[in-house]
Amino acid sequence: MINSTDISFQNDWNYEENVAKIEKIVAQIESGKLELAEVFEEFSAAVQYLRQCETFLQQRRQQVDLLIETLVDEPESF
Repeated sequence: MINSTDISFQNDWNYEENVAKIEKIVAQIESGKLELAEVFEEFSAAVQYLRQCETFLQQRRQQVDLLIETLVDEPESF
């Protein structure tokens, strides 16, 4: 199991590309053309991509929350 705090994203990691990979895997599984062993392999890969996407979104949400908190805590200089 991947610990979400252990994932560091490379500059070339792309959320949309990973979602597309997940969608492709789901389509392959739903097609019924894969052997059972392949279904399990593909499902496992999809779960890994989903975990990465979830962690990515959690990290970005934390960044946004921190930025919002910083804005709220700043005294008005107007």
